[in-house]
This record gives sequence, structure tokens and C-alpha cells, in this order.
Amino acid sequence: MNIFNAIPDDLSAEVFENIVENKNIKIERIVSKGHSSPDSGWYDQEQNEWVMILKGKAILSFDNKSSVTLEEGDYVTIPAHQKHKVTWTSPDTETIWLAVHY
Repeated sequence: MNIFNAIPDDLSAEVFENIVENKNIKIERIVSKGHSSPDSGWYDQEQNEWVMILKGKAILSFDNKSSVTLEEGDYVTIPAHQKHKVTWTSPDTETIWLAVHY
């Protein structure tokens, strides 16, 4: 298996693929291309999340009005219940995320 292989041709919707999942951890690949979270509402997760951009670029925003721009190799830890959303991903190329929920 290779994290960069088998990227769907149709990216009209963001793609979420579980790599490993059990009761304590979930590791997933997310593929975005110009996608963002809905304008209303925030992700508010029960678990901590660590995300890394393997390819592309993205901007994450937090409910405390801060945001972070992520480029290839950048990562961030999002504590449980830290409200956040994806406000931008590159529309010109795939953004490949590695997300670990724990």
C-alpha cells in the first residue's frame, strides 16, 4: 500500500478512507481538492486529532478566531472539543491529509 496511490478521479466530494481503526485509535487518509467545511457549525470531536499535510495546502480555523496555514510536512494537534473547521484547501491540486484520532 502507498498513501499516494489510488486517488479517485472524481473528487467532487472530499474522500475519507480509514487506514486503521479500533476502539482507541483511528488513522485515516483524507483527500481534498478545493473543499472546505460548511460555513455554519464547527467540528467538535470527542477525541484528540493529529493531522499532517502530506501533499497540498490547507487552512484550519478555530472558534477562538485563530487559524493555521498548513503546507506539505506541516502538522497540528487538535485537542478534544477544540472547535475547528477547514476554511480552504488548494483548488489546483489534491491535498492529502493523514489524520490520527486518539
